[in-house]
Amino acid sequence: MNILKTSVSSLIIVCCVTLWGCSKEQPAAEQIPFVMVAQPATSHLDQKSYAGEVQARQQTALAFRVGGQITERLVDVGDRVKVGQVLAKLDVKDAQLQLNSARAQLESAQSAAKVAGDEFKRFQQLLPINAVSRSQYDAVKNQYDAALASLKQAQSNYDVSANQTGYNQLVANKNGVITQRNIEVGQVVSAGQAAYQLAMDGDREVVIGVPEQAVSSIKDGQDAWITLWSRPEDKFAAYVREISPAADQSRTFSVKVALREGQSAIQLGQSARVFFSQNVQNVLSVPLSSVSATSNQAYVWVVNPDQTIRKVNVTLGAYGRDSVPVLSGLKPGEWVVVGGVHLLHEKQKIKPVDRENRAVTVQKGAAA
Repeated sequence: MNILKTSVSSLIIVCCVTLWGCSKEQPAAEQIPFVMVAQPATSHLDQKSYAGEVQARQQTALAFRVGGQITERLVDVGDRVKVGQVLAKLDVKDAQLQLNSARAQLESAQSAAKVAGDEFKRFQQLLPINAVSRSQYDAVKNQYDAALASLKQAQSNYDVSANQTGYNQLVANKNGVITQRNIEVGQVVSAGQAAYQLAMDGDREVVIGVPEQAVSSIKDGQDAWITLWSRPEDKFAAYVREISPAADQSRTFSVKVALREGQSAIQLGQSARVFFSQNVQNVLSVPLSSVSATSNQAYVWVVNPDQTIRKVNVTLGAYGRDSVPVLSGLKPGEWVVVGGVHLLHEKQKIKPVDRENRAVTVQKGAAA
């Protein structure tokens, strides 16, 4: 009886274990993901653009030629000025005192020169009749020459003081627009300290910053075209006028692009974009989202005819806004994965679709 009970119990345990094992969920098979793919584009015209600002070709800093305290400021930023227009004035009290002192010295020198001249004339009349000695005559002549020299010096000092008085007015030397002001009434400025920035009337240009890896592709005189942010539908012909030989603090090179047309329609300070076109033959390019890298080696995922993927190392050119040129490692007919490349692995099977969500069939000739 006990043996029977033991056998039945063992049978029940075995059945329970078997049923539990059968009821356990089986691992789900790996799902094949839908992946967007695209073929490399063949670029025959490489177009690059850079943002910049419209500036006057000729700009100058206006400054007083003497130091002093500012008493009047007659123009502000944005004002148009003409040649000879007074922009600001300094306190003239000290300059007037110096002018008065120089005038007094000049009058004294004139009187001394007149007295010495009259004395010299008398000795010229007395010398032929031997009424005076030769040494006396030479002494009077030397005094007259010294008086004339003192008179010239006094005249020069007076002229300098008169000029200094006139320099207390800051005058525009060209027609243009005031783009910057650095002074206020009551401020004491030194000689040569910039008071205003003047953008002269005339040609306009756009100043852009080009990164060091791209500046070598831009040449003096190269054709370009410009659009304004406020008027993107209009295009203005332009050319490269100047390329800075050294990078600035932002590690970019300043490039000045001069306008060939539309000067009157473009205002100073407007935001603009400069476009350059370069012919590039047989260069493939892929979207930025298709490129990844490990250990500084760039790669893309290429789709095989059996819809598996393989990693292909590539050499890239200068990055663009949306794409990057592939210099080596890729063939024109191959399909590359676009997006999510960091989630894939070697020989993974996928369902490739194009940008319009249509299934893609990879031909055998398109893959190595």
